[in-house]
Amino acid sequence: MNDLIKKQLADAQANMDKAIAHCESELTKIRAGKASAGMLDGIMVDYYGSATPLAQVGGINTPDARTLIIQPWEKNMLIPIERAIMEANIGINPQNDGSVIRLVVPPLTEERRKELVKKVKEEAERGRITIRNIRKDANEKIKKLKTSDNVSDDEIKAGEAEVQKITDNYIVKVDKHAEAKEKDIMTI
Repeated sequence: MNDLIKKQLADAQANMDKAIAHCESELTKIRAGKASAGMLDGIMVDYYGSATPLAQVGGINTPDARTLIIQPWEKNMLIPIERAIMEANIGINPQNDGSVIRLVVPPLTEERRKELVKKVKEEAERGRITIRNIRKDANEKIKKLKTSDNVSDDEIKAGEAEVQKITDNYIVKVDKHAEAKEKDIMTI
């Protein structure tokens, strides 16, 4: 296979890896009734005037399956952390006891579980769309090689077939992640 086509395949694969990583991180943010520090990813705290990730202003522990404890590095950060959690609207009310913030994750109702499964499916579909867009871009770049770099039709067809094979593998990965998350949500 032509080196230019191999480079396009490698680029497509690297971009698909990034798409999978992003999809995984988005699925992690969907809570499944169990407490995990990942639920707080993306929450920004006002730290002396600048937005700072919650994990950088305090330690996050999970003493049991339903509780998160946030221990701020500085006592005066309790109220800004509490405010940031409430503004993030993650469906959990923080409890401030003067030294730590407790988050008790409520058990999920059947209706809420179904909503979360719907969210998982939407996120998985976004991941699949991203991967298909990467495939489309890779195929276009490979087709352009025909005119600019004297690559034969057979090599281009082989390159496109390889892109499709890679795409199929990555879509299966997205489906597996979504399936595992759905199973996690529906497990009582």
